[in-house]
This record gives sequence, C-alpha cells and structure tokens, in this order.
Amino acid sequence: MTQSLVISIDAMGGDHGPSVVIPAVARALAEVPADVCFLLHGDEAQLAPQVAQHSAAAGRVIIRHAEKVIGMDDKPAQALRRGKGSSMWNAVESVREGEAAAAVSAGNTGALMAISKLILRMSADLERPALVASIPTPNGVTTFLDAGANVDCDAERLVEFAIMGEAYHRAAHGKPHPTVGLLNVGSEEMKGHEEVRQANRALREGGFELDYRGFVEGDDLTRGGIDVVVTDGFTGNVALKAMEGALRFITSELRGALSSGVLASAGALLARGSLMKFRDKMNPQPAAPLLGLNGLVLKVHGGASGRDFAQALRVAVDLAQSGFAAEIERNMRRLPAALAETGPTAVDGAH
Repeated sequence: MTQSLVISIDAMGGDHGPSVVIPAVARALAEVPADVCFLLHGDEAQLAPQVAQHSAAAGRVIIRHAEKVIGMDDKPAQALRRGKGSSMWNAVESVREGEAAAAVSAGNTGALMAISKLILRMSADLERPALVASIPTPNGVTTFLDAGANVDCDAERLVEFAIMGEAYHRAAHGKPHPTVGLLNVGSEEMKGHEEVRQANRALREGGFELDYRGFVEGDDLTRGGIDVVVTDGFTGNVALKAMEGALRFITSELRGALSSGVLASAGALLARGSLMKFRDKMNPQPAAPLLGLNGLVLKVHGGASGRDFAQALRVAVDLAQSGFAAEIERNMRRLPAALAETGPTAVDGAH
C-alpha cells in the first residue's frame, strides 16, 4: 500500500456485515482525502465480488482474508479464547503492527473491547478503555463518557476521562477549547461522594490544560452549554439508556399523532422536510471510540446503516490525522502530582 493513511475494517461485524460495510466504504472513498485507503478483513469470497462493483475501490481497497467471525452473542471470554484469526481480531492487530492508523468494527462490543485491550494494551496506567457517546444538543453534540465500560471509578479514573474526552472532542468536532464538566447530583462544591469531589478539586487545581467548568447536572447533557461531560460507567450507561428510551417514546408518539387521521397525515406530508431534519438530529452518532488504548479503535453500533458506517469511517480518518493522542499523554503526565496535591479532605460522605 502506497497511501499514507490506512483504516482497518472488520468487514464481517455487525447485524448486516458486508452488505452495509462495502457500500459504506464506497461512499466514504468519495468523502475522504485521496491518500486514504481501506483494509477489509473478512471472507474474501463474499467481499471480493461486492468490492468489484465499485470502480472507486480500485487501488484504495485491499481485502485480507479471515476465516473466522466473532458472533454478536459471543461472550468476551469466548472471543479472547477463539477469536485469533477472526475479522475483528485481525482488524485490531493491524493497528498494533503499524499497518493501519485505526480499526473500525460494528461487531460485538464486549468482544471488541476485550480484544482491543489484549492486543493494543492500555496507555499509561489505565485499566480499561472508556466508551464515548455523542449526545445531540442545540449547539451540536455533548461528548459523554464513560458510557458503560467502567462501572466503578475513583477520582483518578474520572480525571483521566476528562483528559481523554476533551482531547477527543477537539479532534472529532473541531472545537479548539472544549469546555469540560463533571456530572454530579448538584452544582454545589460540597455535593456528591468523595471520589467525585476529589476529581473536581484535581481538575480545578491540578494545572491541566482544560477549560474545566466544575459540576454539572443531568439536564446539562442536552442543554449544549458544556462540550464534555464526565461520569463513571454505571451512571453513564443508565443516563444514556434512559435518554434512548425517552427518544424512542417521543418518536413513537409523534409518529402515532401524525398518522391519526387525514388532516394529521396531510400535515405530516407538508412538514416532511422538517421531520427528516428532526430525525437526523436525534439519531445517535454512529462512531464510539474506545479511549485509553495504545491505538485507535472505533465501535460502530451493530445496526448501523451504510450512511452511518460511512460517517464512522470519516470520523476514524479525522481522528487518525489529529494529534489528540499526544495531547492526552501530555496531560496524563500531570495526573499523579495533581491527585497528590488535591487528595481527600476531612469532609466525607455525600450531601
């Protein structure tokens, strides 16, 4: 491969596999720089005929045969034992070998996290990757982490998430100085348990290169005033699933109301353009990077459409071309001293 940037893809992962991945790659080829190419891992007998249907793929898409596929229902432990040689495993391994700048998969989330951690290892003293969600707001999106990878988090983990999320938001959304907030049960300094209060002190006083705004509350996730909101994986996953459920309810009720009669249907037809914009605005961002690894891996939701997967590929290219990993490493070097200087106080317990 003579191109300067390679994105590695698990072409068999997700609910739809190659039938979505190949059209997405063809679409992305027209939208990314000409020096970008894609390395597809999967069953060559399935992939080659589909790739051949797209003339733009010539010279920019390489197929690497993989015998195995990790199922969407496979347990992470099973994926680690039996996954070597699978399309997902090989996609991640190509990042470790320096052949690709990023790996993208719509496959099993738990398996992808376990395989990525095993192959790429964690950077610095991190224990597990953080899963990032992008929540739509009136001003764009809120970067929200951790969305479920780390259930129990101490102050150090929360500060790490702030550092990683801030650098990611800058790279993915092009904002030079993203604002950062720490999710809590109130905005007052004395509220919350000791771990979240210690993280708050470290972020305020630790000398990090962050525009830290202090505690934020649940409604700030969609308000759009804070770019990056940080919490533990338990709280993050509950909040994210609650918002997804509320969105499904609102969408269902809206659909029912707009099809309840002739006049309602006529109104829906007249407002079709606006309703489509509403749908696109509310759709979740398809690419969720696993932050904290010694390499770039992006998880695409399993039911992603070709349009979604193509967008994820563009995000992968943008992140691979950015310097966000170096920014994370620079701030991480400040972390031990910051935590030592702002350790637990005599004030204990939640308020």
